[in-house]
Amino acid sequence: MSKLYFKFGAMASSKTANALMTRFNYEEKGNRVWLIKPDLDNRDDYTDETGKRVTVVKSRIGLSAVADVIRADENILERYRVITESTPVDVIICDECQFLTAAQVDQMKYIAEHCDTPVLCFGLRSDFQTKLFDGSKRLFEIADSITEIKSVCRCGKKAIVNARLNENGEVIVEGNQIEIGGNDKYESMCWGCWQARLAERV
Repeated sequence: MSKLYFKFGAMASSKTANALMTRFNYEEKGNRVWLIKPDLDNRDDYTDETGKRVTVVKSRIGLSAVADVIRADENILERYRVITESTPVDVIICDECQFLTAAQVDQMKYIAEHCDTPVLCFGLRSDFQTKLFDGSKRLFEIADSITEIKSVCRCGKKAIVNARLNENGEVIVEGNQIEIGGNDKYESMCWGCWQARLAERV
């Protein structure tokens, strides 16, 4: 029986690099990988010469691959069934899985359980206010295997907070839960450094 895996970490913990290396390892053994990413994260996407959006999974260290985009209103199980009518899928790898809906996580659990296809999800645990994303919350509830990909704060302690920064580099805690960005908007910190930076605002 295949499993639903959740591999989580703070920003800059090499989650995407891990996802792409896992993809390479599967494909090197002749397996077909269905690489997917929620459409909320479009930082590295581009438009090709035909005007079609090309979705890209790209890591900070330069690894990248084209992926299929998953809309928030899309049923992943139905999409999987359409794809596998013509070509089998040996494994599903999802980057930025925190942006999935709870229903989509349930659909991937079904694929792992009933279609015997392993599903590996890579993403954040919590937002800039240290609150769980919907997709992450559901993965913590039903994933068969949960693994933390660790990263470090500037001080050397384990980073667990995805601190959001304003244009002046100050930590902020107000705003929408989802605001796409990288090093320009976020910094992973330990709890103590995050609290210290918050205190500076007072």
